[in-house]
Amino acid sequence: MTVRLTQYAGGGGCACKIPPGELDTLVATLGGGASRPKEPAAELLVGLDGGGDDAAVVRLDGERAIVTTADFFTPVVDDAFDWGRIAAANALSDVYAMGGTPWAAINLLAWPRETLPMELAAEVLRGGREVAHAAGCQVSGGHSVTDPEPKYGMSVVGMVDPARMLRLDAAEPGRALTLTKPLGTGVLNARHKATGTVFDEAVAVMTELNRDASLAAVGAGVRAGTDVTGFGLLGHAYRMARASGVTLALDAAAVPFLADARAAAVDGFVSGGSRRNLAWVAPHAEFGALAEVERLLLADAQTSGGLLLAGEVPGYPVVGEVLPRGEAPVVVRG
Repeated sequence: MTVRLTQYAGGGGCACKIPPGELDTLVATLGGGASRPKEPAAELLVGLDGGGDDAAVVRLDGERAIVTTADFFTPVVDDAFDWGRIAAANALSDVYAMGGTPWAAINLLAWPRETLPMELAAEVLRGGREVAHAAGCQVSGGHSVTDPEPKYGMSVVGMVDPARMLRLDAAEPGRALTLTKPLGTGVLNARHKATGTVFDEAVAVMTELNRDASLAAVGAGVRAGTDVTGFGLLGHAYRMARASGVTLALDAAAVPFLADARAAAVDGFVSGGSRRNLAWVAPHAEFGALAEVERLLLADAQTSGGLLLAGEVPGYPVVGEVLPRGEAPVVVRG
């Protein structure tokens, strides 16, 4: 039996995230007079302050800190094994986005057991385990629930050196902006869901670990970074600019895209999540005469995207620069 998993999901991949503006409002309710853990509490190095980073970081000792994160989403492709691989790579990416190394993960699975065979769930878990093991990360157990909509991901724990950590709020003027994966998975996943067409290049990009890019960034002395996922390049650039008190200038012509992405966008395969991303960033951005389709591609909701880094990293394209804060946090040059 052929099962199209994407037909069981209202959204797809990271495009099914809560819209960024709504998430900002939600997270803001947790600040201020929030309760604190009882002593002795480990020092929280990265939490909700600064706009919310890719993962939480708690100091273990002078040279080590624990990185902890969780990520899960609805099917982004129809192949169960590939979905598991993509979801695992996406969850591990949050640790790499902090400059850390993932050590252990557990599965998070929601499954419509009365409508989809458990054999497919096993394929999803097998795909996730394969990618985690390729990252040198142990996988054992997890949590599952019955749900009318399938969802899968991982909770991941890793380690990072606090002195060499990547963080959202550390971008400095004068630095180049580096992007380590091409954009376009959002529009191609939308086309895949609508037509069943498989885009092998998109699957390869989504299953690629951000490990090498993270190691190269830390080795090059980069201290500011984030991964580009559901809020699109524009959304994540805005979050970095806002947290760091700078302006990020993006050179649209320098941003790499997957081969079929522009055609998919022109044909209208743009998710609601991508359109919400653009609407959220637009009041805080200068686009000049950049065409609407190009803006949508820059706002395209990515799944398991690359790293956006405030610093030049050998082997990866430079897509802009960090400037002192200007009138707009994000400037796109056409």
